Amino acid sequence: MRVRYRGGSRPELERYVVKVTACCSSDEDRVNGITKFCSELGREVAEDPDAMQVGGTEEAIIRRGSDWCCDVARVGCALCQVTGFPARLVYLVDTRRAYSGHAIIEVHRNGFWGAVDAITAVVYRYPNGQPASTWELQGHPQLIEVHRKPSDPYAKAEQFMNAAITNYFIWDREHYNYAVSPINDYYRSILDMANGGWPGGLRWLHGEDKS
Repeated sequence: MRVRYRGGSRPELERYVVKVTACCSSDEDRVNGITKFCSELGREVAEDPDAMQVGGTEEAIIRRGSDWCCDVARVGCALCQVTGFPARLVYLVDTRRAYSGHAIIEVHRNGFWGAVDAITAVVYRYPNGQPASTWELQGHPQLIEVHRKPSDPYAKAEQFMNAAITNYFIWDREHYNYAVSPINDYYRSILDMANGGWPGGLRWLHGEDKS
């Protein structure tokens, strides 16, 4: 994959890249810096569903903050491409659990694709430091488990049961819809249950398992 980003076309993103990679001396350090930056975007986000927003340009997401994995993954993908790394979006689903979807990215550097969870700051690698792709993680689930943190609900083999990879190119921005949306009733009902601790257990709420 070739990065066709034109320098100067997204100056705000370029400033973020310069800031978070200033002390980096290697490609792995740069990926780590970008990932850590993205993982901190949700620190000041309001938990009130009425104030939540999804979507917008990467610049807008960074300014307002976000703890939605789809937003944060897209920011990570964009910042990697500005840096010069090919990057793409990955959607993970544990089909045995309700509402288990999660968005991460894959970043290509030094000849390898590697899975990166921008919202939890997990950069998946082999013990020798080589990046580990989503496909490789699916075949070697032990590589997933060694990256798990106590507060991380996603670094587990089940989350990687199914994966869909899609390209997202920031130089094709005219092809995408960057509208900002509030939380709709569907997501609100799920968030309300999650905030309440899922009384009665995690389950499908709207009959999705029967459709």
